[in-house]
Amino acid sequence: MRFKVGSGQVTVNMASRAQLLAEVGQRWQAGEGFALATLNLDHLAKLARSGSFRAAYGAQDLVTADGNPIVWLARLAGRRLDLLPGSDLIVPLAQAAAQAGLGVALVGGTHQSLAQAAQALRAAVPGLDIVAQIAPPMGFDPDGAAAGALLDGVAASGARLCFVALGAPKQEMLAARGRTLAPAVGFAGIGAGLDFLAGSQKRAPRWVRRIAAEWLWRMLSDPRRMVGRYSRAALVLPGHAWRAWRGGRQ
Repeated sequence: MRFKVGSGQVTVNMASRAQLLAEVGQRWQAGEGFALATLNLDHLAKLARSGSFRAAYGAQDLVTADGNPIVWLARLAGRRLDLLPGSDLIVPLAQAAAQAGLGVALVGGTHQSLAQAAQALRAAVPGLDIVAQIAPPMGFDPDGAAAGALLDGVAASGARLCFVALGAPKQEMLAARGRTLAPAVGFAGIGAGLDFLAGSQKRAPRWVRRIAAEWLWRMLSDPRRMVGRYSRAALVLPGHAWRAWRGGRQ
């Protein structure tokens, strides 16, 4: 499923969890890494405004649908996409890494939240080998020298899977750079996923997610930050809906 963004486009190419895990497993067996992004409406709004973000998304090997609007737009175009948010992919990817005997790195948050997230992950995935926990400083620049050193450290740790919890666009930009500096590592951008595991942020209850109201939960939980984000996202929805509807009828 392709989405027009500014002067370019982005394609959701992983339609289901089974397809994603199969592709990840094949890449690990071949000694290859990957960059995984989870597309949502906020990303579409940012992609329309930022050429550097579009370039980073262009370097992502795997893209899933993160957010019901992406799933609904695909349905409007006559295509099926499963809802695969980054937060829901952490445990399945960690399980796959553990089964393959591969090390995992955690990047993002604070030292305390990373320690708590690591503890929660080890409890959820017995045998998981977390080989690195890196909390970048405030003002971290994914294009800077510190990011290069971070990626060198991830590669040196022996990790083959790296969860990147920096938020968009930093996590996608770091993952894109990682494809060059640490090509054997799989980088998965997961937003607030590690904070949810650590308990430093509370995710919407499962019943709220089932009725597709997680966006409302997040907005009411942090209105100062989220109202503007969702307002900008809502502005791009009609154009994408029109293109999806028209494309599904051609």
